[in-house]
Amino acid sequence: MRTIDLSLRVGERRLVQSLDWQIEAGQCWCVIGRNGAGKSTLLRTLAGLRQPDGGSIHIADRALQDWHLSELARQRAYLAQGRNDAFGYRAIETVLAARHPYQSDRYWDSASDANAARAALRALDVAHLAERDVRTLSGGERQRVAIAAVLAQDTPLLLLDEPASALDLAHQVSVMELLARLCRQQGKAVVMVSHDLNLAHSVCTHSLLLLNNGQWRAGPTEEVMRAQLLSECLGHPIETVRHGDRTIYIPLETR
Repeated sequence: MRTIDLSLRVGERRLVQSLDWQIEAGQCWCVIGRNGAGKSTLLRTLAGLRQPDGGSIHIADRALQDWHLSELARQRAYLAQGRNDAFGYRAIETVLAARHPYQSDRYWDSASDANAARAALRALDVAHLAERDVRTLSGGERQRVAIAAVLAQDTPLLLLDEPASALDLAHQVSVMELLARLCRQQGKAVVMVSHDLNLAHSVCTHSLLLLNNGQWRAGPTEEVMRAQLLSECLGHPIETVRHGDRTIYIPLETR
């Protein structure tokens, strides 16, 4: 996926200006910015759920608006930040729904669909919840079922808005490691929004910072996730310390 001169606005406020950005297979990107900086708006625009206010978006050298919806659903999967379950679907049914883009020539789920759905539930450690009503799940369990649906959709590009939200520490780490493996071993591309700098730095190969007044900075994580840039991006002083091979980000006290 690439963006050409992409601009995003909300009312009179400029969120992103002239974003020229390339997302390659095997890359794991983290989008970082303050609340209201436009992170979720950017992801929704990349997913084709919102029109850009300028510029264009391309997948496989084809403009986003030129993709038929069923084709697009086989190219990118999107995880929204929140969800509201109005109906009592089982977890397995929720994940199976993500297989719809592959079912244009049939009415029923195939064995391959069922296998993909159950494999995704296992990958997210929720296979034991397959028959549960999703409305009875905890927030963290429901989040993992939602990520399982994204995996079952089996697209080369994953757009994830705060995938680690509501997860306990162990599952935050396991989900991030899973996403990194998908990029490294299967060549998938991941773009995720995250507020956890330490988790993001541990798995992401590249980062996009949304700065003030539409400005941005994109590149390899080691170049972009520097204390000075992050302090400017997030509006709070940040320092880094080294612990073994890891870089740890610490917000400074302002007193």
